[in-house]
Amino acid sequence: MNPQAKLIFAISLFMGTAITISSNHWMMAWAGLEINTLAILPLISKSHHPRAIEAATKYFLTQATASALVLFSSMTNAWHTGQWDITQLTHPMSCLILTSALAMKLGLVPFHFWFPEVLQGSPLTTGLLLSTMMKLPPISLLFMTSPSLNPTLLACMAIMSAALGGWMGLNQTQIRKILAFSSISHLGWMTIIISYNPKLTLLNFYLYTLMTMAVFLTLNTIKVSKLSTLMTAWTKVPALNAMLLLTMLSMAGLPPLTGFLPKWLIIQELTKQDMIPMATSISLLSLLSLFFYLRLAYCATITLPPHTTNHIKQWHTNKPTSTLIAILITMSTALLPVSPLITTII
Repeated sequence: MNPQAKLIFAISLFMGTAITISSNHWMMAWAGLEINTLAILPLISKSHHPRAIEAATKYFLTQATASALVLFSSMTNAWHTGQWDITQLTHPMSCLILTSALAMKLGLVPFHFWFPEVLQGSPLTTGLLLSTMMKLPPISLLFMTSPSLNPTLLACMAIMSAALGGWMGLNQTQIRKILAFSSISHLGWMTIIISYNPKLTLLNFYLYTLMTMAVFLTLNTIKVSKLSTLMTAWTKVPALNAMLLLTMLSMAGLPPLTGFLPKWLIIQELTKQDMIPMATSISLLSLLSLFFYLRLAYCATITLPPHTTNHIKQWHTNKPTSTLIAILITMSTALLPVSPLITTII
């Protein structure tokens, strides 16, 4: 792709995100979402492969539907209350439609079907944008409207997302699909707490973004997209593969790694709110995700391919690992000791 075109799309992405997260008026938020959608489409379909074109088409159709629902929800609310302010969403029907629209934008169950397919058809760098930056505008809208939304509906969607994200990831061999189901599972954790402590949702999103960036950039460095190629990639950059194991365990939420922090705080807050059955359910469902993270970690560093014939080992690359990946992996694994500082900041 032409570098000038890439620059324009990147600027449009940042501009669309900034417009949505800084707007008070529904029309401005909607315009930002549309700019975002249009800017990411060429990045998804840039390889001109049929699967990439299919992914771009699926992404466009779902995002256009979700944007139309956001517009319809805000217009219904304005019709009944005369308010275009995002925080003044009070009409029950508007709240229900907006919940569905944002769930579709994010890829929450039951509107999750598009996300694994789109991620599988995209390059790793575009997949990283789809998993992190494209989630920020809907999360910020959810944050601003959280007092008006139905907590029971959000909790049910969250439990279903954690369950389905875990179950569907178990049988996958494509790493991008595994990461897509991992994202759906993480969104469940973010959604369950948003009605009670929205700041915890943002903290969870920021830490999830850190860990996902570390994983995607590592996979992009060692050029791996399937479990079978991940098994032989340990000879390329052994140290990076060893750190990938720790980042995967952090994403699973194991102590003493960074990923344990949001899960710990969310379970603590749910217990304070007398939602012990919900806290227990989502904790148990996260064990499903733990299984496929362990599988990825096992393939990355601990196992050899399961056959006795000689396989071709890949060349050890002497190219230095990027400083950004080193910083991201350090933050993805070592932030738990500074959790008191993080909690005071939020």
